[in-house]
Amino acid sequence: MVALDKVDTDIVRRMQQDGKLTNAKLASELSLSETPCWRRLKRLEEEGIITDYQANLDRRKLGFGVMAFVQLTCNQHDEDTTQAFEEIIQHCDNVLSCHNTTGAADFLLQVVARDLDDYSRFVDHVLRKLPGVSAIASNISLRELKSSTRLPV
Repeated sequence: MVALDKVDTDIVRRMQQDGKLTNAKLASELSLSETPCWRRLKRLEEEGIITDYQANLDRRKLGFGVMAFVQLTCNQHDEDTTQAFEEIIQHCDNVLSCHNTTGAADFLLQVVARDLDDYSRFVDHVLRKLPGVSAIASNISLRELKSSTRLPV
């Protein structure tokens, strides 16, 4: 685990928000002049194809040694319960992704925690208190073989 002070934390936060190459470097790597490169990049952003920029971080070096895949089953599906559930999940930093799925469970979450004790606290203080949730099934990752957010374009 790497210890981060406030400045380090601010840098990491900003890099996750904007990790893109400069236009000049991008244009150089693509053998384009800067203006056409900038126009293409802007168009892709405006069309919503490029939605955000971030730095990829090593979760283990930042102290997140546990990765869990959590299936949640709900017994309430009314609009108010669903809205409250979604609001909590959207603001929960430990939840990297949440998918409404088909099959036995209603939702599949990808969750990180510092260790098993931290994950246990997360289950007790967050997941078990989610509105409408009737069952929780966790699968802890033993080894990560591949992790990517890159689409095969």
